[in-house]
Amino acid sequence: MVLIRVIKEAGCIKRFIPSEFGADPDRIQISDMDYNFYLRKAEIRRLVEAEGIPYTYISCNFLTSYLLPSLVQPGLKTPPRDKIRVFGDGNVKAVFVKEQDVAAFTICSMDDPRTLNKVLYLRPPGNVYSMNELVEIWESKIGKKLEKIYVPEDELLMKIKETPYPDNMQMIFIYSAFVKGDHTYFDIDSHSGAEGTQLYPNVKYATISEFLETLL
Repeated sequence: MVLIRVIKEAGCIKRFIPSEFGADPDRIQISDMDYNFYLRKAEIRRLVEAEGIPYTYISCNFLTSYLLPSLVQPGLKTPPRDKIRVFGDGNVKAVFVKEQDVAAFTICSMDDPRTLNKVLYLRPPGNVYSMNELVEIWESKIGKKLEKIYVPEDELLMKIKETPYPDNMQMIFIYSAFVKGDHTYFDIDSHSGAEGTQLYPNVKYATISEFLETLL
């Protein structure tokens, strides 16, 4: 990659932060079905590491502008108020972080020796929820119970297979996060990663509950 070569030749770059801003490509469990979406990110990591370039990877998982405005309902732009599809058993937790908050944590990490050559994971309290929990939060805000329609794993996989690329990517990301648990199934290894709110407790961020308030 040209950018990696230029950084290496310059020799003065103190920290490289690749534009990943999603789930950790080294941790996802859907590499056989994501059209190399995460493989390309992982390959950039390996190039950076092989060249000895100082780095911090930002693993923020979902941005709040993606999927959350519809309460994780593909094809919708606003949260439902009658029926809602819940993927899998509804108990697997995923992470959403507002874009501005991701930027704030990223800025804090840029010259922090604690994040040098590590992954900065963002799992802010109040932003890590299962689909069942998201539905409960939304129900409490609208004062109404929704009819839950559970979509089992095999049915979701069939729908992904039947839907052409790239229209199936939303469902692939939903499968990754809310069925496979790719945001939260692993503990953060302190030797290779750190959690943003633990390193920077003074950074103020928007919670999922606060974000959903804006959709009323």
